Amino acid sequence: MSVKIRLARGGAKKKPFYQIVVADERCPRDGRYIENLGQYNPLVEPKMIALNEERALAWLNKGAQPSETVRQILRQEGVWEKFTQKPVA
Repeated sequence: MSVKIRLARGGAKKKPFYQIVVADERCPRDGRYIENLGQYNPLVEPKMIALNEERALAWLNKGAQPSETVRQILRQEGVWEKFTQKPVA
């Protein structure tokens, strides 16, 4: 089972908002997911991002693979840098 961190679409036609979720890659985009990590709304200015950084880091450390869009969101929030930093020995 491959676990992905990806966006699940919600909202009305031409007014999308997204949930950042952890899901099995075989599940549909808006289908069943394992955990909800936050929300993303690209329509408001500035773009609204609400993310549980602690849980996102935990899933990344467990091996979950983010989609390209989610990776960009993680970079904006500073989570990706925390994940990629290696401890200095």
